[in-house]
Amino acid sequence: MKQEKENDLMEKIVSLCKRRGFIFQGSEIYGGLAGTWDWGHYGVALKNNIKQNWWKKFVDNRTDMYGVDAAILMRQEVWQASGHVAGFADPMIECKKCKSKFREDQIREITRTKKSLDTGREILETGRFCTNCGNLLSEPHQFNMMFQTKVGASDDSSAISYLRPETAQGMFVNFKNTVDAFHPKLPFGMAQIGKAFRNEITPRDFLFRVREFEQMEIEYFIRPDGWEEKFEYWRSQMVSWLEEIGVDMKKVHELEVPDEDRAFYSKRTIDFEFDFPFGRKELLGLAYRTDYDLKNHKLDYIDEEQGEKMIPHVIEPSIGVDRALFALVVSVYAEDEKDGEVRSYLKFKPSIAPVICAVSPLLKNKIELVEYANTKVFAPLKEEFGRVAWDDNGNIGKRYRRQDEIGTPFCIVVDFDTLSDDAVTVRDRDTGEQTRIKVSELKNYIKERI
Repeated sequence: MKQEKENDLMEKIVSLCKRRGFIFQGSEIYGGLAGTWDWGHYGVALKNNIKQNWWKKFVDNRTDMYGVDAAILMRQEVWQASGHVAGFADPMIECKKCKSKFREDQIREITRTKKSLDTGREILETGRFCTNCGNLLSEPHQFNMMFQTKVGASDDSSAISYLRPETAQGMFVNFKNTVDAFHPKLPFGMAQIGKAFRNEITPRDFLFRVREFEQMEIEYFIRPDGWEEKFEYWRSQMVSWLEEIGVDMKKVHELEVPDEDRAFYSKRTIDFEFDFPFGRKELLGLAYRTDYDLKNHKLDYIDEEQGEKMIPHVIEPSIGVDRALFALVVSVYAEDEKDGEVRSYLKFKPSIAPVICAVSPLLKNKIELVEYANTKVFAPLKEEFGRVAWDDNGNIGKRYRRQDEIGTPFCIVVDFDTLSDDAVTVRDRDTGEQTRIKVSELKNYIKERI
């Protein structure tokens, strides 16, 4: 029963995201490309709000953080030094019959009965079996998840490059440039938002496991003594950010990653997991990378005041934009029922919602209503807030339902009384309550609620 409810929620969210112009399947008109998603108008708006909120908190509002936007393509030596060429791999198993491919951890070993071809008797068979055709799967072998490409006209090994599987290395290789340009004192950080690519064996679960995604990452450079205190600080900062954007913290759980499961470069890692509709999975990670990266890139730091040369250690908070958005949508998705009709809506905070308010003339074929709504309400609000929508399609009830699914906190209706009293009806998304507000007070009314 629980599984059915979770599957139902997943279907509702995926359907809403397509129906309301948030997210579409990549290359959909040609059958789709697994692990890729295209972002529609409201998806782009929501994603930008999340990124801007993160950047403001962790870069603009700080004095110890330096932004960078490194190239996606880098020399292959970067990935050799970082260990990705040799070690960025997942164990893959393959069906010997239909050639379907799976990650080893996705297929459990089971024991089943089968008829012996020699005797016709039932025998027990233990192993991993294909979920498509039921045939026995191969032994696991390592599959490197980096997308390999070639740069330039040459066709030899010197032209090999990779689509970056993480944004972190772009910051590490710019460590010296940042130090030389800004002369920061320890501790300080570098921050980046950018695309990353992983050739996932079996992408799945909507936005959770994809082949192209965006990351928001920080590399915070510290002295090794007292790293525990800095680690706890960043732990609390990431929790506060999730709360700020509206993620349901009851669905967030911290997992101390054991030694055998940590990345090879990490001395300590905490995974913040989230209760997605398909189960509890990683949302963001916090890792103490020690001096692994700077040491491998042969980079050091000179304290100009003390004349001391050293290799800083690194604490890395990292979260995917796509997963953050997915977790947020799951957190704010809600349903209620009135007069036998189920209403689905997204309870975004006004500060993060893709649309702050929608303006509607009561009737779209009444010129005086449309002109008033457009010139005296919509245009001034659009200039002030940007994220303001014009909606005159269908009756008012349908407009409300549409804006509810988009997550618009306020719907503003210009009616015939407006023409005489210069007041509009403002309807609250969550409560459905309607308030009469003077047009001259609209901006302040909305500002107070953002």
